[in-house]
Amino acid sequence: MEINTVIFIDDEKHIRQANRQTLELADLEVICQESAEDALPLISGELQGIVVCDIRLPKMDGLQFLVEAQKIDKDLPVILITGHGDVSTAVQAMRDGAYDFIEKPYSAERLVKTAQRALEKRALTLENRNLRRELEAQLTPGPRIIGNTPAMEKLRATISQVADSGADVLVLGETGTGKELVARSLHEHSSRRRKNFVAVNCGALPETMIESELFGHEAGAFTDAKSQRIGKIEHANGGTLLLDEIESMPLRVQIHLLRVLQERCLERLGSNELIPLDFRVVAATKVDLKNHAEMGEFREDLYYRLNVVTLEIPPLRDRREDIPLLFHHFLLVACHRYQQEVPQPSAAQLNSLMAYGWPGNVRELRNVAERYVLLGGQSGWSIDSLLPGSENEQQRTLSEHVDCFERSLIEQALVVSNGSIKDVMDALGVPRKTLSDKMRKYGLDKSDYK
Repeated sequence: MEINTVIFIDDEKHIRQANRQTLELADLEVICQESAEDALPLISGELQGIVVCDIRLPKMDGLQFLVEAQKIDKDLPVILITGHGDVSTAVQAMRDGAYDFIEKPYSAERLVKTAQRALEKRALTLENRNLRRELEAQLTPGPRIIGNTPAMEKLRATISQVADSGADVLVLGETGTGKELVARSLHEHSSRRRKNFVAVNCGALPETMIESELFGHEAGAFTDAKSQRIGKIEHANGGTLLLDEIESMPLRVQIHLLRVLQERCLERLGSNELIPLDFRVVAATKVDLKNHAEMGEFREDLYYRLNVVTLEIPPLRDRREDIPLLFHHFLLVACHRYQQEVPQPSAAQLNSLMAYGWPGNVRELRNVAERYVLLGGQSGWSIDSLLPGSENEQQRTLSEHVDCFERSLIEQALVVSNGSIKDVMDALGVPRKTLSDKMRKYGLDKSDYK
């Protein structure tokens, strides 16, 4: 994050022009304002800059401005410009939170050096805030959904918006995209997180047992029912029920489930007693459930009952920019699990990962990361030996290949340097502006790699 903006406030035009020229010659960006009232809307907690303000202004003076600016961001450096008779006032203002004061007449060097010191402090403040936010994100309960592409940012935002609503959710995504991860994230970021998260794979349950597993039964309800059994739905009371591969559920069971969802109560098999329940349903599917309903393979009324909120997870091939970040995450997890050193893949290997089609999606990428940790340093084993050329790779243009390779180089350098721009510049041999332009082009932010 490059902090180099100075908001300069003075009511005299020639002073604004002279100081703008001085600061711009020092490679600083300058925003001049005639009054404190006009400058105040520019102040925010994320302002990547500082303020230099004359004390004597016609309406709101510099001291009043300092008070108002501190209400918005108490850590914003404000440098006050004083006349000879204002020095004692400025000293008191520093005790009240001003960064520094400059007494008139002042040299260009004094202004520039004071502004640069204040900018360094501002950069450190904003960096510490980002680190705290990242730490809070790491400590937030529940699994992390990793990815910086617009689709993943939208997915996280929607989860955050609906997590505590209690609304039933339909999660769409190919095999291996992370549907259960999304369901767990919904659960862990809601007030239900202290209750059970119950996952049921509808496709893995034998048809003869699915009703008993879901709804429970009383002793003697059927042959071999020797004791009472609490079903998965009842076990999820107060919490979240994930019905994975919901498209595999038999039609007769769908009728029973629809009634439970509508009334939020159930009867165990062999019982006449209604048990009131409070649970959230997250249904996950890899097929077009609406199309299945239209073909009579899934109950249409159940589809509309489940489809209160829809979350769609993009396949990995549609968010290739996330692959290096995901791969690095899985490397760290695997290294911790197997007590191994973290092997750093080359840029060429990362390029191979980004070019591959990933039919198994994130699950396949995680498995590759684990194998790379276990075998990557042995017998010349490489990622390329596992990943065949995919159709997607053949269809990409030369420009796309170059962009993909360039992005992977920068991202790998960011990972190795823990987001240090200086280290990345040294490693890649590029000037700061070139690197900044490239990072902006590929949507890379150093804070994502700390």
